[in-house]
Amino acid sequence: MDHPYVVIEPKGKKIPFVLSIPHCGVDFPLEIKSHYNQELIQQPDDTDWFLQDLYQFASELGITIIHAKYSRWVIDLNRDPESKPLYNDGRIITALTPVTDFFGQNIYEESKFEPNQVEVERRLEKYYWPYYTKIEAVIKELQCEFTNVLFWDAHSIRSFVPTIRKEKFPEMILGNNDLKTAQSSLIDTAIAALSLGKYQVNHNTPFKGGHLTRYFGQPNNNVHALQLEMIKSLYMKADELTYDFEKAKGVATIIKTTFEALIIKLSMLNQ
Repeated sequence: MDHPYVVIEPKGKKIPFVLSIPHCGVDFPLEIKSHYNQELIQQPDDTDWFLQDLYQFASELGITIIHAKYSRWVIDLNRDPESKPLYNDGRIITALTPVTDFFGQNIYEESKFEPNQVEVERRLEKYYWPYYTKIEAVIKELQCEFTNVLFWDAHSIRSFVPTIRKEKFPEMILGNNDLKTAQSSLIDTAIAALSLGKYQVNHNTPFKGGHLTRYFGQPNNNVHALQLEMIKSLYMKADELTYDFEKAKGVATIIKTTFEALIIKLSMLNQ
């Protein structure tokens, strides 16, 4: 079966920690690939480039990784399935099934190819919900052995996207929907560990965590969710399209340190 996601099983002893990377996919399903602007899809600019490479250390810690296969231009896994806005402060929110990129360029060859509601429902069923269902299955399996499970949703964004924000983005933003999606001790641990690095760390501003974080973050049911957004220039070259191994090494080190601190905290919670 052709799944719309890739699962990377832990190399070490499995721990109650799931890492999601929903915007790193660059593929387009064959049945709709010809509908898109063929030049733009060679390098879909809204991609969270190379995050699966940046986070590859996670499997060695016992973390289960799931990441998207298809581009967010097919369907955005981190948006509400009914297209309800994630924020109510007037900002522009990219769509569940976008028709332009972040810079306003049309991503379809012709307007007739833009998805209608029937096509949106088809994409939800074929590409969107399977991602959620797989995460639910992994969490359920982990909760058979452990009580508390941590879900980490990894993202990156260009340093400056004027259609979303008039100023440059902070370097790192930890989101938990205003403390609703994780127990406070895990939030405090993440902020403290991330702040040990040389990077600016914001908390819930300007991003509080998208739909995945809010959907899976149910601390009352012992599932805790955190989102980390970061600007691409932290681990990529100035064009924000090319991986920078030296810069990435520094970012990966501080995230690994953060994960190690969270794993200790999780272990304490699960005693």
